[in-house]
Amino acid sequence: MAREITRRQFFKVTAGGMLALYVGSRLEGFTPVAYAAIPGGTLDPVTGVGKYLTPMLIPPVMPRASQIKMKDGKDGDYYEISMKQFEQQILPVGLPATTVWGYGAVTAASKQGLLLHNAPSLTIEAQADRPVQVRWINGLVDKNNKYLQHLLPVDPTLHWANPRGGIAGRDMRPVFTSTPGRYTGPVPMITHLHGAVGVGDESDGYPEAWYLPHAADIPKGYATDGTWYNFFAAKAEANNGAKWKKGYATFEYPNLNRASTLWYHDHSLGMTRVNVYAGPAGFYIVRGGPDGDGAVLDSRTTTPAVLPGPAPKEGDKFPSDKTYYEIPIVIQDRSFNADGSLFYPDTREFFDGIVSPLIPNGPEAEQFSPIWNPEFFGNTMMVNGNTWPFQTVEQRRYRLRFLNGCQSRFLILDFDKIPGIEVWAIGNEGGFLSAPVNLTATNRNRLLMALAERADLIVDFTNVPVGNHILGNVGPDEPFGGGEPDGDFDVADPDSTGQIMQFRVVPAVAPDPSTPAQDLRLPAVAPLPVETVTRKLALIEAMGEGVDATGAEVEGPVEALLGVVNEAGGWTPVKWMEPVTENPAVGATEVWEFYNTTGDAHPIHVHETVFEVVSREGLALDGEDVADPIALDGVVTAPESWETGFKDTVIAYPAQVTRIRAQFNLPGQFVWHCHILEHEDNEMMRPFRIGDPQPGQPG
Repeated sequence: MAREITRRQFFKVTAGGMLALYVGSRLEGFTPVAYAAIPGGTLDPVTGVGKYLTPMLIPPVMPRASQIKMKDGKDGDYYEISMKQFEQQILPVGLPATTVWGYGAVTAASKQGLLLHNAPSLTIEAQADRPVQVRWINGLVDKNNKYLQHLLPVDPTLHWANPRGGIAGRDMRPVFTSTPGRYTGPVPMITHLHGAVGVGDESDGYPEAWYLPHAADIPKGYATDGTWYNFFAAKAEANNGAKWKKGYATFEYPNLNRASTLWYHDHSLGMTRVNVYAGPAGFYIVRGGPDGDGAVLDSRTTTPAVLPGPAPKEGDKFPSDKTYYEIPIVIQDRSFNADGSLFYPDTREFFDGIVSPLIPNGPEAEQFSPIWNPEFFGNTMMVNGNTWPFQTVEQRRYRLRFLNGCQSRFLILDFDKIPGIEVWAIGNEGGFLSAPVNLTATNRNRLLMALAERADLIVDFTNVPVGNHILGNVGPDEPFGGGEPDGDFDVADPDSTGQIMQFRVVPAVAPDPSTPAQDLRLPAVAPLPVETVTRKLALIEAMGEGVDATGAEVEGPVEALLGVVNEAGGWTPVKWMEPVTENPAVGATEVWEFYNTTGDAHPIHVHETVFEVVSREGLALDGEDVADPIALDGVVTAPESWETGFKDTVIAYPAQVTRIRAQFNLPGQFVWHCHILEHEDNEMMRPFRIGDPQPGQPG
């Protein structure tokens, strides 16, 4: 890593110096050291991977299997989508292909339907208030219908799906008499549509509703599905008429969102980090409705505005013969081996050198999982499934929908080295903002993006000189705690992770018909009702003392945790297995306060709903730590301009309380969690229930 730090050192809140860039904190007590390459696989990202040799893939649109009549009589769309293993040319041509997983349609109603599995997967295009059903198929089998092992190391010592534990031992943290190796059995999957509003819990991708492929050789005694699978299967059939069978589940999405950018990915208990790293994720775009593109006006004329387009459509040729001016872009960090394979750590030693005590040795509070890493930072940037691609753009406006799909990496998109560019934010996870935000004027053409956050940007290349220009990243190559680049942390390696993609700017082929961003009048955002309940919740990190290979003592994280804060200000960690502590009434509006006692910023995601960011406030410190009991320091900051409207993921900074307001309208069992995938997989996720327990639900 770029610095030698102790995780107990703390990010101290600074009242000033934010330059309207982002709320943040500052780490004191250590000195930056010379930049060192980010450790990874055997393929060197600087000398072994050529940059800007591959045109960026613009994800095509997922073909529908059919149009159907839903149980409630509504017309809707039906998809059959499987997750499969395949080879893909992620690295530049001339280097080996990479074995990955990805989603793809297995049937299409149209002859033009593209039956293609890819990573990232094809975009599902949905219409507001028009329901979608998807049969999600676990296709992780070989040509002989035998199960495929995981591509990456699965740590069986976490609280995880644990199929080999059987019915009695699934969805638990197993007990071992000696330190185990990686799990090599059949792989669970369960798909979550991230950001979906009003989706039933049976269709939300609950982490304990996973299922194995319907393979011919599932070992005897293995559980083939998770604890909640059968309960949700019965509910799906009763509510939606959707039957589930071995190897698949059928989910229904009502598409009650405002027009917005969603995405779908695997959400299996204790395995999300490795399943998503293997490839299965894709965009899901909701269009139309009263808050869609048609509601955007040109303030000069009060007539409908023209947003940059077109975007890909179902039935477009592949490769396409169209030019797209609206483009979804997912940024991910990966590491590779020289044979093209994905690299992901198979030992805890990779993160901080700790080799002992590994589960099940040593005091219980200081047993380290042998494979799990507290965070992972890939040394190679991948955009829409290719390393460091290029995109040809004209001297005109584009609409770029960005997604941070990294494992642990906060991004700070940096357009500032592109001369003449102008960047405006018009939307986030919950759809359009209340007004465009000029990031060029207020943010030096930079935008902070946490894990799973989306940004809907108008990027104006009109005045950019013809030539090649780099979109940079000035976020850190290490855990993020707030603050500003250079002054508060070392920025990403300028030769590797500090570069994202290349724009090749050419003259416009025709006049630009789109409305200038500053003249867009975006649809109003209706505020949520006043809250009736405020919940105090804690973000916690459990530390342990270990030793490295030389026998030297090393302190490191054992697990990341969520918890509750009592009225006296004390906090208590609560693990995944413990009873629900967050139980809003149906229809209630609540404020949730996230008190961050750790040294990292955490992107917190709440399922089923979108929320307003209310405010942030500093916490009093006792030396380098948050004071216990918790006390506020009175320094309150409003949400950033691009955090207005509705969101589904929010950054909770160290030594601050972050407040959100949400309305909980649909009864059921859901989850909230940190979206640093390594954290979520080791206890930084909790179930929450809206309304009363459901008759017959699992304990």
